[in-house]
Amino acid sequence: MSPWSLRDTLAAGTHGALGRARDAITATEPDVRAWVEFAPEPTGPRSGPLGGVPLGVKDIVDVAGLPTRCGSVLRAGAAPAVADAAIVAAWRRAGAVPVGKTVTTEFAYFSPGPTANPAAPGHTPGGSSSGSAAAVAAGHVPLALGSQTAGSVTRPAAYCGVAALVMSRGRFPVDGVTGLAPSLDSHGVLAARVDDLAAAWAALTGEPDPAGRTPRTPRLLLCTAGPLEPPMRAALAGAAERLRAAGTVVDLLDAADVDALTAAHPVVMAYEAARERAVELAHPGSLSVPLAELLHRGAAMPETEYRAALGRVARHGEALAAATHGYDAVLAAAAPGPAPRGLDATGDPVCSRAWQALGRPAVTVPGLRDDAGLPLGLQLVGHAGHDGDLLATGCGVEQVLRA
Repeated sequence: MSPWSLRDTLAAGTHGALGRARDAITATEPDVRAWVEFAPEPTGPRSGPLGGVPLGVKDIVDVAGLPTRCGSVLRAGAAPAVADAAIVAAWRRAGAVPVGKTVTTEFAYFSPGPTANPAAPGHTPGGSSSGSAAAVAAGHVPLALGSQTAGSVTRPAAYCGVAALVMSRGRFPVDGVTGLAPSLDSHGVLAARVDDLAAAWAALTGEPDPAGRTPRTPRLLLCTAGPLEPPMRAALAGAAERLRAAGTVVDLLDAADVDALTAAHPVVMAYEAARERAVELAHPGSLSVPLAELLHRGAAMPETEYRAALGRVARHGEALAAATHGYDAVLAAAAPGPAPRGLDATGDPVCSRAWQALGRPAVTVPGLRDDAGLPLGLQLVGHAGHDGDLLATGCGVEQVLRA
């Protein structure tokens, strides 16, 4: 099992891509368990820059004709969606073909599904876009959709050794997505490499391909915040040195504002989740312990505490905007370390909380591994609304780290 490059597929022609996906899924899905539902065989012409590219869709996102079960027993009997989510419709217009729904954790929170990690057998694939990350890592599809409220795209991509983009919040509407916290939820997409994400972004938006931009000297800020494990700390430091040797400017970011945002994020998430998932909160006996605890904590939270957290997000966000002005991106760890052993937990989203609170785009850069061969993912965090610029920076960083 190995990831399947979108860019290589587009260069070779997409004829036969759906059959390739079908064959790959048939061969390894019993071991990977990345999917919960498959779409009927598509018919008719396929147009658009991605014409005929198979696409996996996280099962909190509506696909017309398929149920949206959200990894929950409360949705076990859900009727098929009557229309595509807005983000799925956008990918269809670009030519992508949804082939099925991928496993999500329960309502995109912590309770894991059955999915295995193709890049690290016996270790978690992360959460909550675990099915999409595993489907890309296993070579089932070259593109898969995810969503991120805390670290639900960045972390599974890092654990499974693939690339991912968390889009600037609000870049595309969230109609048809079962969200968790409205001021934190963002769209995501996963692929084999960063330059595959760049090709996908150009197809989705009509913008010039970020991978084709004329290189210039990148300017990065190194962030070492978070409880990083020794292999990740060494990988991050080594990556910074390699980038400096290649001519990149890499300065150190003061982590105080990052730490403050990391602390504010769970407060906002709990308060909003309790109100967004109020219907489910009325059935606590049908929820996992972690989700029930989150919703109860948020429901009991005074509004003053929530408003204070939002104030901290605004205040420290302004400070970080000033600190990162003039830099292309922040270079940081995508997760504290490699994927933890076992499938009963999904790992820690701590490395993403600060950036998710701000709604900034983030790119997970794969390619590094620890001494045991487990994937180690880095992330680049850009400026809100500048996803294409971030992908261009990510392509350059990827080239250096793969050299």
